[in-house]
Amino acid sequence: MKKRSLDVLGLGWQPPRRVLLFAGVLAALLVFAGAAAWWTGSNQSPEASGKQTGPTGAPKAPSAPVPTAPAGGSTVAGPPPISDPLAFARASAVMLWTFDARTTSRDAQLAGMHSWLTGETAYADWDSIQAQIPDPVLWSRLKDNGQHASATTSEAHFPSAFKQALADNPQAITEAYIYAVTVRGKTQLAWNGGGGGAEDRQITLAVQCRPGKDCRLVAIAPRVTP
Repeated sequence: MKKRSLDVLGLGWQPPRRVLLFAGVLAALLVFAGAAAWWTGSNQSPEASGKQTGPTGAPKAPSAPVPTAPAGGSTVAGPPPISDPLAFARASAVMLWTFDARTTSRDAQLAGMHSWLTGETAYADWDSIQAQIPDPVLWSRLKDNGQHASATTSEAHFPSAFKQALADNPQAITEAYIYAVTVRGKTQLAWNGGGGGAEDRQITLAVQCRPGKDCRLVAIAPRVTP
C-alpha cells in the first residue's frame, strides 16, 4: 500500500503519476533572476521571492526522459555515502542550488542530478527535480553570461507535519522509508562583469533512506509548514 507509506510525510503526497506535486523551484528562481539581470544589463543583486510555489492545478505532463551524460561525464558530484536523512537532504540542497554554466552543459547538469535519484520508480519523481533547471535556450544564455552559483546550508529539520504523522503512525515509515526534510541555506550567484548576489534559500525535499543503504533523493516535496 504505497499510498499509506507516502502519506506518512504528512503532506498528502502520492506517487508522481497519481497527483501533481507542488514543485519547490527555489534554485530555478535564482537562475532566472540572474538571467533577468543580464538581459536588462543590470549588475545589481538578482531579485527572487525565496518562497515555494503553490499548486498549478494543471494536469501532470509525461515524465521527462532520463538524461544521458555527455562524453566526459558530468561535472556534478555524485551522491555521498550518507545514511542519515537530515545530512543527505543538506547535501542534496547544495547540489540543487549549485551550478556553473561556464563549464557544465545542461545535459551534464541533469545527468549529474539524476544520479542522486532513488532507483525505486514507484516513488521517484524526476520531473519535480529536473524542473529546477532552466530550458536549453536560457541555459545557453547563462553560459554566455558566465553565470555560476555556490551554496551552503545552515540547518535541516523534519517539518512539524511529518513529525506529527510519524508519531501518529510510527510503522508507516517502514514501507518506503521516505522522509520529508526542510533545508535552509544560502546561495551565492555571480556572472560576467562583476555582477552577483546572495539569497537565503529554503526547500523541502523527500529523501529515501532504507536501513543499511545510502540515502537517495525522491522529490521536491509539496509545500509544508516548517
